Amino acid sequence: MSGVQHIEVVEDMADQRLDRWLKRLFPQVSQGRIEKMCRKGDIRVDKGRVKANTRLLEGQIVRVPPMPEAGTQAQKSDSLRVSDADAEMIQACVIYRDDDVIVLNKPAGLPVQGGSGHTRHVDGLAEALKFGNEDKPKLVHRLDKDTSGVLLLARNGRAAAGLAKAFQSRNTRKIYWAAVAGCPNPSMGTIRFGLVKGAGHGPNGAGEKMRCIHPQNIESIPGAKRATTDYAVIEAVGKRMAWVALVPITGRTHQLRAHMAEIGHPVIGDGKYGTNSQVNEGEGWGSQLGGSVSRKMHLHARSITLQHPRTRREMSFTADLPGHMKSTWDFFGFSIGEAPTDPFEDME
Repeated sequence: MSGVQHIEVVEDMADQRLDRWLKRLFPQVSQGRIEKMCRKGDIRVDKGRVKANTRLLEGQIVRVPPMPEAGTQAQKSDSLRVSDADAEMIQACVIYRDDDVIVLNKPAGLPVQGGSGHTRHVDGLAEALKFGNEDKPKLVHRLDKDTSGVLLLARNGRAAAGLAKAFQSRNTRKIYWAAVAGCPNPSMGTIRFGLVKGAGHGPNGAGEKMRCIHPQNIESIPGAKRATTDYAVIEAVGKRMAWVALVPITGRTHQLRAHMAEIGHPVIGDGKYGTNSQVNEGEGWGSQLGGSVSRKMHLHARSITLQHPRTRREMSFTADLPGHMKSTWDFFGFSIGEAPTDPFEDME
């Protein structure tokens, strides 16, 4: 059993339910045990009692009581639920591994964690990524279910702490590629709309989405957070669509998708923020192009640069485009090999 811990919620692990946050850090602990600890007041956030579904905010301090060590029988039984086919699939996603870090090219459509009816997800499939270790690797950041690309996992506690600190202090550089409707003008710029969570219209608030707030109004809107995104057009097809690079300076939920939709250029395939319309009615393009272009989300975490948590050596990882985006790139004649590694270098 570990001792009592007081853990700060870092930016890339914020804005999620307490129980899911705990499961990322302590995958061996059952949902029932988490709920019981909340009822007894053993788990507290900023010294206050909370429920398992409480949403965490960046900077909050979570009191975590002694937890059972990883490798318990309950955790080991999870490995039985990873089929041979799924194990082969997730292992094929590995683009780098060493004693501390595993880097995946996450497929589009695969959730990072469970919830909302998702039983097949990266966190569960990580049982097949032990590669000789007793414990499965831990998630240290997130990607949306329909976003593909670079995803890091830590193979031990020291690496998890180091990577979490790197994300918290923003000592990482993430570049995303996206296909967006229309073509942003100017071709390079910065989006600074704040974001606040809007209520969903489905059962129990399902379907909630982020709402953009003008920078001047952020302080007056409860729950609104500042958010900043750099964008650069790499290539365009007239005014119909564009291949853009995106860098999230902050790491808010759905930030890139909400920001691009707000400036009238939603990510192709993003029905949540761009709607499914195929026409431009004067207030921004719809998120579908029709014809031979896939209706799947065209947002991909292309690369990440960071310091290795143990050696402190700078490392960069690049993930190939998923099949549906590669098909779109081929359809419009985009040349991946001619794209700049970092189109924002002149901005810095």
